[in-house]
Amino acid sequence: MADGTDVTVARLEEQLAWYDAKASYSQRMFKRLKAATIIAAALVPISALCPDGSYIAAGLGFVIVVVEGFQQLGQYQQTWFTYRATAEALKHEKYLYYAPAGDYPKAQDPHRLLAERVESLVSQEHARWSAAQEAALKQRKDDK
Repeated sequence: MADGTDVTVARLEEQLAWYDAKASYSQRMFKRLKAATIIAAALVPISALCPDGSYIAAGLGFVIVVVEGFQQLGQYQQTWFTYRATAEALKHEKYLYYAPAGDYPKAQDPHRLLAERVESLVSQEHARWSAAQEAALKQRKDDK
């Protein structure tokens, strides 16, 4: 470009940062929600030892259901894995491009090949996300 900005590399870096951040966020959320569920479930048998432990057990059961519900709504484990896979694939292309290695040295236009591969990875992930959203919506309708 005339201003010296490489749109393809900028897009790669932007998408890599986005997927990396979202994967890390999803991992943290999944682990936090799962830890809360495990702790609440572990406290249920202990609550049986307390006077009026049935109220405590009921409250813990409520917490477990709510936390698991948020986990299912957010699909944090699935997004963690898919976003991490996309981030790693973007990193892979970045390293091959800058090396130059893989298909890049043989390509007539390595820069164009990078642009095509970055957009392909992002498009594939978006298609998977859309399909997952449609499947979840269908499942919710079927459950009713």
